[in-house]
Amino acid sequence: MNKFIEFINREYFITENIKFSIVTLMLVTFIFFITYIVLKLIKKIATKKLDEERKLKFKSVFSFFNYFVYLIVASITFQNFGINLTGIFAASAALLVGVGLALQTFFQDIISGIFILADQTVHVGDIIEIDGKVGRVENIKIRTTRAVTFDNKVLIIPNHKYLTSTLFNWTENGTILRGRVSVGVSYDSDVEKVKEILLGIANSHPHLIKDPSPKVLFNNFGDSALEFELVFTYNNGFRVNLVESDIRFLVHKKFKENKIDIPFPQRVVHIENK
Repeated sequence: MNKFIEFINREYFITENIKFSIVTLMLVTFIFFITYIVLKLIKKIATKKLDEERKLKFKSVFSFFNYFVYLIVASITFQNFGINLTGIFAASAALLVGVGLALQTFFQDIISGIFILADQTVHVGDIIEIDGKVGRVENIKIRTTRAVTFDNKVLIIPNHKYLTSTLFNWTENGTILRGRVSVGVSYDSDVEKVKEILLGIANSHPHLIKDPSPKVLFNNFGDSALEFELVFTYNNGFRVNLVESDIRFLVHKKFKENKIDIPFPQRVVHIENK
């Protein structure tokens, strides 16, 4: 028995500053196991009454928090067991600085992710626009946000983009959105007839909302056309391209039936004979 006790208490030196024994390893393992159990219990209690979306957000932030807890526990444990980490940190200081610079964007992503999850700037299901790209948010993680575009491509957005770029959340104020289709008609057109046709198209379209009602704006006297704009409301941001395209087809068809010309830019050239 004495030999066993002596064996597990025998100290082994890796360097002058780092030594360990079997007892030390057993205690360190036990401490990490207890830390794991406590963290798991905290996560279970904290997420018990959260809905599914908030639960996913909490788990993303909590997983990052775990790393810091384990790092602190490891530092305190090693110091208490006589493992001097000062020499190790001093020797690797230059390396840590280099790694820190290399991982600067990585940490920016994580910090931004925490802000997004905390202040709920973006939710799963929101339609967002950033750097000219539009997509529906599928999930938000601690480092990246994944969204699906109109053409079913997966858009992976590093979270630091929210700090450096302007974000448009199309659906933060609700799912009802405004769409616009512009069209020009010749100067001899009946403007009241143009307005009637455009409103008729909007009011009869199955994917447009009738309240608020569509409007026709007379925007300008252009160089070669009277410029109108049909403003309408819809509740599915992912159909906007299809809806606008469909309306343009209908405008072209109805204008042709009613003999309303859509002019193209023209330039008059005068040639002087000398």
